[in-house]
Amino acid sequence: MANIKEKNIMRHILLPFVAMFMILQSVMGSELEGFRVSRMTEPAGIVRTAQFSWQITSKKNNVVQTAYRLRAAASKADLKAGHNLLWDSEVVRSDMSISVPYQGRRLPYQSTVYWQVEVWLSTGEHLKSPIQHFLTGIKQFDAEALWIGAEDADRIVIGNNNSRDLPARYLRRSFYVNDKVRRATLYISTMGYGQTYINGEPVSEDVFGTLQTDYTKTVYYNTYDVTSLLRRGNNAIASVLGNGYVLGFNSGCTSYGLPRLKAQLVVETNRDTITYVTGTDWKVTTDGPIQRNNLWNGERYEAAREMKNWQMPFFDDSAWKQADKMQNPTGVVCPQPCNGMRIQKELSPKSIRRTSDGRIIIDMGQNMVGQVSVRLAGKKGTPVVIRHAEMLEPNDSNRIFVANLRSANCTDTYIPASDAVFTYQPQLTYQGFRYVEITGATSTPKPSDITGYVIYDLMDDQGSFWCDNELLTQLHQNAYWGIIGNYHGMPTDCPQRDERMGWLGDHAMGCYGENLLVDNGALYYKWLQDVADTQDEDGLIADVAPAFWVVRNRDVAWGALSVYATFMLLRRYNDINAVSKYYPFLQRYMHYLDKNLEDGIVPTNCYGDWCMPPERLDLIHSEDPSRRTDGKLISSAMYYSMLSMMGQMAMTLGIEPDMMDYDRRQAKLKEAYNRHFFNAETGCYSNNTVTANLLSLEFGLVPDGEEDRVLQNIVGVTEKTYKNHVSCGVVGMQHLMTCLTHRGHLDQAMQIILQKDYPSFGYMIGKGATTVWELWNGDTADPAMNSGNHVMLLGDVLLWMYADLAGIRQSPHSRAYKELDMYICLPNELNHVRAAHKTPYGMIKSEWQRTEEGIVWQIDIPANTTARVHIPSGYTVQGMHSLRWASAEVEGNDICLLLGSGSYTINAEKVFNAPQQTIFRRMSETFRKIPEFLKNF
Repeated sequence: MANIKEKNIMRHILLPFVAMFMILQSVMGSELEGFRVSRMTEPAGIVRTAQFSWQITSKKNNVVQTAYRLRAAASKADLKAGHNLLWDSEVVRSDMSISVPYQGRRLPYQSTVYWQVEVWLSTGEHLKSPIQHFLTGIKQFDAEALWIGAEDADRIVIGNNNSRDLPARYLRRSFYVNDKVRRATLYISTMGYGQTYINGEPVSEDVFGTLQTDYTKTVYYNTYDVTSLLRRGNNAIASVLGNGYVLGFNSGCTSYGLPRLKAQLVVETNRDTITYVTGTDWKVTTDGPIQRNNLWNGERYEAAREMKNWQMPFFDDSAWKQADKMQNPTGVVCPQPCNGMRIQKELSPKSIRRTSDGRIIIDMGQNMVGQVSVRLAGKKGTPVVIRHAEMLEPNDSNRIFVANLRSANCTDTYIPASDAVFTYQPQLTYQGFRYVEITGATSTPKPSDITGYVIYDLMDDQGSFWCDNELLTQLHQNAYWGIIGNYHGMPTDCPQRDERMGWLGDHAMGCYGENLLVDNGALYYKWLQDVADTQDEDGLIADVAPAFWVVRNRDVAWGALSVYATFMLLRRYNDINAVSKYYPFLQRYMHYLDKNLEDGIVPTNCYGDWCMPPERLDLIHSEDPSRRTDGKLISSAMYYSMLSMMGQMAMTLGIEPDMMDYDRRQAKLKEAYNRHFFNAETGCYSNNTVTANLLSLEFGLVPDGEEDRVLQNIVGVTEKTYKNHVSCGVVGMQHLMTCLTHRGHLDQAMQIILQKDYPSFGYMIGKGATTVWELWNGDTADPAMNSGNHVMLLGDVLLWMYADLAGIRQSPHSRAYKELDMYICLPNELNHVRAAHKTPYGMIKSEWQRTEEGIVWQIDIPANTTARVHIPSGYTVQGMHSLRWASAEVEGNDICLLLGSGSYTINAEKVFNAPQQTIFRRMSETFRKIPEFLKNF
């Protein structure tokens, strides 16, 4: 009995410890998350094939995937049972977890595919993901499905700004389902901005429906699971459809005709499958409340025209007419390859005040892009006018500044149906604004009556940056708001004035910095198709895509986006599928450039080093020839950089003849380039602008042994002529900060970035900017071109912040941050830097802080990746014996730690005041053959 009693006592003593051990094991255990299919977090419309990605999170060190197994099935039951599988990869001995290609039977159309991944880890763990799923698309729309709308071109309204406008079209159809709904899927394409409902509920959180394209080349459709919205009995499907980019904002824009809709609703019940399609049996009216909608001008809403419950089954639509059959667009119909636009943030006003003449001025506190929702009191028939602006008048804070909107009205109008309180939010337009002016309201709203809804393409945030310099931290914040503010179905130039176009040059290098902050891979994959759709028979691509403005100025710095963005998808996502898809289009463009060379160089250029800081605050562009970089040099240098990337992509695809051809073309171009532009006596290029020398140095065009002379010209001109201020435009800014930093002039880079007078980012921020201006002197130049929300001037600043200040950088031969190459700069002006970036493998974190002894550097490395961590020159690592380093190397006088995944704290003590070696010289010798600028990506 005593033994039994003792055992029971011991059991009660040990049980809590066992439970605690099990809890700790679960906390410390590894998990799978971050699932993606074909770049999307909410995958739908997948056809033919797919690519799978997942992430491993773990608190353990040195976690590597050693094998995986992917399985897919047409039902969850089959997947669980392992029967009738569409694909079973079997166990694959590989650490691959990014963009794993589907290799099973052909994916069935109009289905839900369930999939699951198992992984085996170096820790001995075997993980199985929750069952995931995605919707497949249709092979083609049902033959009965028509494009429908309202043929009312006679109702087009031409505004005083030459704008084109139409009332919204409201379309609907009732139908009866005679059994319980087992599954229902909607396939729908809208030409124009729109929203669709089933039984009064939106079919998706997408706010504007299908994304815009050049409808003569490509037309997308969306796939939605709407099972939960249907019921046995009476149902109704309804859509409100606006202009978007279809009609064309004015006569200067491409018009694709009138807005239209095509849809196919497949309802599966316990008895049968019924398909409902768009046709002339649908009803349509244009007499609803939205009587005007134009992205540039805004929306006009007449409350007296409201049709209560118009989306519901029993609504009386007898007064509506039969929908018109519309002409088919000529573009290829295919599934939308990325998620749509959504409301992703909400802002409350910073202040609300009423002026002496009764106007209400609202400050949202942030230059934002989206819609404002208002709760106001109004009088019957008296328009409540809601105007948007980015700034207030410089000399009158009671008035909004609208001159920089040019011909865009940016005005929403609500006409009350009675003397009452109403709530209004526009539906078919968005605006870029910080300030809102309201007239016609009979009451002053409270802060709770106003909400700003921030709209941009659905994507995750994936970067954060903070340092103990307020200006730099604010600049990062401004960059973030500018980036999300210009993601609306395509990366745009600006979100507020009469433009909102997909200018390529604004994002050529910018796509890399943008990617550090947001997960933009799917959007750029879509945009590259827009760019490809602009290509003519000769191979030339346009400067704006989609071609809502037809601009073909043959500027290579703008066309370079095509190659740069594809290379970004390869480097940042290991998206070989994207490279394979777009390579033929890129090759045609490169052949176009090659066959149009003159004396070995590219002879055409239009924009030069766009937005070079002018010599006077009233100018938009510099009039001083000494400041302006030769356009032929810019185009030729950009072409050379594109040849480097094309060679890398040809190598990825295993096309050896192309690799050799690109190398040959580079050698010929380099010889011609230096013959035309290099001055051997002065060691400078062309007229010695900073941009001319920057491009030549960074792209590897400088003759061997001349690099230091060219660098000294960059340093000297920046210091003497520009007093260590910004000294180049959009093209040069793509390399300014990294070039100086990597080549031993971090002090000068810091002076440039921390300036507070014109021209500088500090000047903008000092003037109250919460995004990035189009011009360095955006507060004083001609309002015809001074958008307050552009991102093109950022250049390489975000790359510099994350890679050089925070040390988050992948090695030159890595993809998707599989291998990190981390080193930090320690400028005198900073004592504390903290950053994080969520890569396809997981979150990288880096934080360093000065101490009396040296620095403390904390690093998180995601599972299934490795890192080379370079200790700054003049520092030695303390307490290495207590840390589980994989290994350590000595590079000259420097220490390099080779680490597996995990969290690490590095205590580095300063041992002597040796000058810090340049990052360029500390690079491993094996990376020497890669052009310097490619290492930044």
